[in-house]
Amino acid sequence: MDFFKLKENKTDVKTEIYAGIATFLAMIYIIPINANIMSASGMPLEALIVATALVTIIATAFNAFFSNTPVAMSVGMGLNAYFTFSVCKTYEIPWQSALGAVFLSGLIFTLLSFTNFRIWVIKSIPNDLRKAISAGIGVFIAFIALSQMGIIVKNESTLVSLGDFSSSKVLFALFGLFLVFIFWAWRIKAAFILAVLLSALCAWIFGIDNAKFPEQLLSLPVISGENGLSAIFGKLDIKGALELSMIPIVLTFFVTQLFDSIGTITGVGSRGKIFDDPKLGEKKLGKTLGADAASSAVGAIVGTSTVTAFVESSAGVEAGGKTGLTALVTAVCFIFTLFLLPVFKAIPANSIYPVLVLVGVLMFMEVASINFKDKAIAVSAFFIIIMMPLTYSITTGFAFGFIAYLFMRIVRKEFEKINFGIVILSAISLLVFLLQFIGN
Repeated sequence: MDFFKLKENKTDVKTEIYAGIATFLAMIYIIPINANIMSASGMPLEALIVATALVTIIATAFNAFFSNTPVAMSVGMGLNAYFTFSVCKTYEIPWQSALGAVFLSGLIFTLLSFTNFRIWVIKSIPNDLRKAISAGIGVFIAFIALSQMGIIVKNESTLVSLGDFSSSKVLFALFGLFLVFIFWAWRIKAAFILAVLLSALCAWIFGIDNAKFPEQLLSLPVISGENGLSAIFGKLDIKGALELSMIPIVLTFFVTQLFDSIGTITGVGSRGKIFDDPKLGEKKLGKTLGADAASSAVGAIVGTSTVTAFVESSAGVEAGGKTGLTALVTAVCFIFTLFLLPVFKAIPANSIYPVLVLVGVLMFMEVASINFKDKAIAVSAFFIIIMMPLTYSITTGFAFGFIAYLFMRIVRKEFEKINFGIVILSAISLLVFLLQFIGN
């Protein structure tokens, strides 16, 4: 275990193993949730369950050996919803081309990880706007979840309204929502998966929404066949992703992953002082970001949307994890999930979507530290947050926000607060609207 430099990092094997298991329990929910979300794009559920587990194993193990940090990685929440409900369903782009866009964004991120680009982005884009983006994505995915649960429905007069609360499906969704918020409030580390399994158990017992107990608990991973991993593995369409109309989508995947990765990795690192070493801290951070970027490109090949660092890694860090051994243990634990396909398939959708609502809440909490006294920030943050759910598009939220920010700075003659990065992103935002106009 000298490879992980346990003594140098003031830890031991027992602590790292315990920390790795803690991280695993905190993030195992991603397999049924991601598979359920992405299957709405037309991809087979069985294949996505295997792909999600496989990508998590590969990305987390790679980070363990490459950067020696206790950061686990898997398919990012928020971008998987954007992939499915915006790119594939709203824009009617084939999932193969969407995977191509994810690959290109991951490839760009990987290449730029060897430069000081990430530092330039951090300095160029106001921290308040980065937080607004996180909050906006939170509202967006919560809105998607509530609509999928039947709590919010389409209404011809008011666009949206409350669903049928006499429906057993809706009441069951509220029950799942109640469970996940209760367990989160009690600070249970495995709150997400515990809420999913407990609500699923109730659905199986009472036959809610035709839910049934899995016929078996274990099975071999489905690799071949029309529903197997082979149906999505290597099926990305890079040529389709290179079309002009795909530029805003590739940019959205790239920018969102960049912000998410930097925020998550530095946040997790600060809890365990992982990157505090004046000599090795920045190197570890750079390697972890590089592993994050490369994993997205690999994920697209396997058949998933953007891969990113998971904030649930903080569960392992708080348990004492300090090295890549923690991440390696997490990766090993996820190997067992490859054999739980019958259980994951039997979980009803309304046991899963309540977790997405809570994820939205956690992301929206960033809004508390936004400086709304700054008029340019207030206007741009408002448009970012409100336009993502209203237009069903993270891309459109970006575009409105950055254009509004540049406009307000010019109107207020605050030219010293305008930098090259903001101008470039605003120009790309204008391109988004231009491409949509041409497309119509």
